[in-house]
Amino acid sequence: MRPKHLAIKLSKLAPHPCENVTLEQYATEGDLASYWMLAVDELDGFEQSTVVDMGAGNGILGIGALLLGASKVIFVETDPAALDVIEANIGSLEPDLQGRAEILSATVGVDEVPLEGVDIIVMNPPWGVQREKADRPFLEVAFASKVTSIHVLHSDRATHLEPMAKEHDWWAETVLRTEFRLPATYEHHAQRKGKTDVKCWRFFREGNARLAIDDDA
Repeated sequence: MRPKHLAIKLSKLAPHPCENVTLEQYATEGDLASYWMLAVDELDGFEQSTVVDMGAGNGILGIGALLLGASKVIFVETDPAALDVIEANIGSLEPDLQGRAEILSATVGVDEVPLEGVDIIVMNPPWGVQREKADRPFLEVAFASKVTSIHVLHSDRATHLEPMAKEHDWWAETVLRTEFRLPATYEHHAQRKGKTDVKCWRFFREGNARLAIDDDA
């Protein structure tokens, strides 16, 4: 599937409600989700894979994985409003794709997230701007798993991801760097729109690198 085609499909999904500032809910746009999920597919292959979209928001990443051939996607989300949007967005898909989707209402780091048999984790977790270390439960659960690869979108200024990964015997490489647009979603935002630099990471076990070594990672 071409990036533009996938981006159009993803951009038509109902948006993330972005109602809870403490959860740092910022919607991943269709263009970014498209290019990123196509890169994940190129590197690790969604076909015949079970994927977990952790902190799924409106489900855009997991739905991208479904559209690219994932055999099963588990959407993990804690916010009731977002869960309703995920359900509606999955309901807009073809019946075959709907049958490969599972929604799990859970708070990462508090509730159990079953990862047995999962191949790939994708996530855009809270970055810890509003609540310090809000991303840690997501990273800790992922790094404690036995999945093949973990793909994380995070602030380009974050310096703790690679050290955390190394503590759990994961290696890191950068899939892409880009800008993440931040609409004035919450009352504390002074500007109507902003943007920030982000990095899409791929974490893998030793010997499973896919990209050239990134000296800046």
